[in-house]
Amino acid sequence: MRSLLKKIMGDPSSKDLNDAQSLVSQINDLESEFSRLSDAQVHDAFRALRQRYAEGEPLDELLPESFALTREAAKRTVGQRHYDVQMTGGIVLHQGKIAEMKTGEGKTLTATLSLALNAISAKGAHLVTVNDYLARIQMQELSPIYSMLGLTIGLLQHESSYVYDPEYVNEDASLQFLRPVERREAYATDITYATNNEMGFDYLRDNMVVEADKTVQRELNYAIVDEVDSILIDEARTPLIISGAAENATDRYYQFAQIVKQLRLDRDYEVDLKHKTATLTEEGIDKVERLAGIPDGESIFDERFLDQTHFLEQALTAHAVYHRDKDYIVRDGEVVIIDEFTGRMMDGRRYSEGLHQAIEAKESVKVRRQNVTMATITFQNYFRMYKKLSGMTGTAETESEEFYRIYSLGVVVIPTNKPMIREDYGDLIFKTELGKFEAVADEIEDISSSGRPLLVGTTSIEKSEFLSELLAKRGIKHDVLNAKQHEREAAIVELAGHRGHVTIATNMAGRGTDIKLEKGIADLGGLHIIGTERHESRRIDNQLRGRAGRQGDPGSSQFFVSLEDELMRRFGSDRVGGLMDRMGLDDDQPIEHKMISRSIENSQTKVEGHNFDRRKHVVQYDDVMNRHREVVYGDRRRSSLVSMFTRR
Repeated sequence: MRSLLKKIMGDPSSKDLNDAQSLVSQINDLESEFSRLSDAQVHDAFRALRQRYAEGEPLDELLPESFALTREAAKRTVGQRHYDVQMTGGIVLHQGKIAEMKTGEGKTLTATLSLALNAISAKGAHLVTVNDYLARIQMQELSPIYSMLGLTIGLLQHESSYVYDPEYVNEDASLQFLRPVERREAYATDITYATNNEMGFDYLRDNMVVEADKTVQRELNYAIVDEVDSILIDEARTPLIISGAAENATDRYYQFAQIVKQLRLDRDYEVDLKHKTATLTEEGIDKVERLAGIPDGESIFDERFLDQTHFLEQALTAHAVYHRDKDYIVRDGEVVIIDEFTGRMMDGRRYSEGLHQAIEAKESVKVRRQNVTMATITFQNYFRMYKKLSGMTGTAETESEEFYRIYSLGVVVIPTNKPMIREDYGDLIFKTELGKFEAVADEIEDISSSGRPLLVGTTSIEKSEFLSELLAKRGIKHDVLNAKQHEREAAIVELAGHRGHVTIATNMAGRGTDIKLEKGIADLGGLHIIGTERHESRRIDNQLRGRAGRQGDPGSSQFFVSLEDELMRRFGSDRVGGLMDRMGLDDDQPIEHKMISRSIENSQTKVEGHNFDRRKHVVQYDDVMNRHREVVYGDRRRSSLVSMFTRR
């Protein structure tokens, strides 16, 4: 439908890009004039823009000069000059839209243009990232640009907050020029870098304080959300919750964990892969009632046993649907959730409604008490409170309808600075998962011997370790990057573009990872990407592909798929399997056909549509709660402010 509308009405990105081009020409015309200014004059020129804004001149009219001054400051402080396509991206961000920019195109530097312009208002401009490390690294790298312009910069971390101060010497070398401050001061700066979690939880905490002067956030003015699809789509159904401990009978979780371990798949219970649910059969219900000691003639679903059905349902879900080293890991006696989209550990996050306790009981670790919710909000409603919102990512166009309908955000695809020359080959389809992995190992052995580096994407820790064992048996040297080896991430990524190097990775390497090619690798064909399974979201596959072909580099990618993969099983692989049987293909013999690749993409589109509907229902439900929040929090703030000024 999107393709049909483009043919009829034209690509909406084209108009945005054409409009931006005239502004880019104005910015470029100022470059020679501004390059003759001294550092002090650049500072004074930007300060003059702030004065003009205070006198009533709108930001749109200040844009050419602000962008030109920011580029000049970047050239002098960090040695980088914004490309024209980055200027275009900055304009799109200022307009409150999403800029889709491919890997290696410099989204981080692009953001400085719109942040500096919107900081002129002194109302706050926020750069929101997915983790503390990225927030700190980006803030430290780019703060000299803002500092030359006379802007103040803040940073929020999980248990600390800082402002950039070029005269401050921090004993910790990783925090150089970062001066510790109270959280309120970090928010009061012109530009603040933080994660989505920190900002959301600060909002909830602000609305739980007793006195108004204990709040830390000010009005939410402008934000750029980095990796916007990860935060506003992948995490949209994950609410932020502040909770307190509740009384809970942990022995019940252990009891039902032992009961469900005695049940047999397909006989006692069935699993619906499409909806990720598990259901008892009639035979399974009888077995559970016998094991749970339910008297003859009574049912576990009777009203007086309702408290037990809760433990049973969560125990069965934990046993049948959630898997160790895929959905979670056990580390130091704790169950830690693995983000299915990023492959990273989600420290501090817990499944709700007793599911986390059920998994703890399943893994025979300490069951921690269930919590009672004291305050909650979804990312959807938190970010919709900003006066102006924008975002950046390498993959947004496939979800453009959702961005517009939920957040009123248009998506503009920014051209690459250099032509994209990566080759994306068609999918190879295998009968069995084992046959597929053997073929992957053959491909790795063949390509690595030519000197080309490979990045091999897997969907879980378990499968990354399985492939690692296959390669070890063949004597193929390689690195594994997953949540268990997260401490070595920087070192592994550093080597990933070197001659003949093989890197096996979960989704950790699929987003925000910049793999730079060693000298001479481009002449061999660049980085080759192998995907060992299609993800239910096309964006995640595209993120993996995007690790190759950065900044005009050569590269290639191909996905290896089996009929036993979860996506194929969920959406019917019988017809393809029958075709392969009739052709007499062995397990490690693939077929490659555009029709099958289209069928896989159609399956992904169905899942994306299903997930969109679920997220839409969540936001519709949360909209009702949000109206309650606005009334209650508004009354609290007004009454707190009145009492604060009365005391003074």
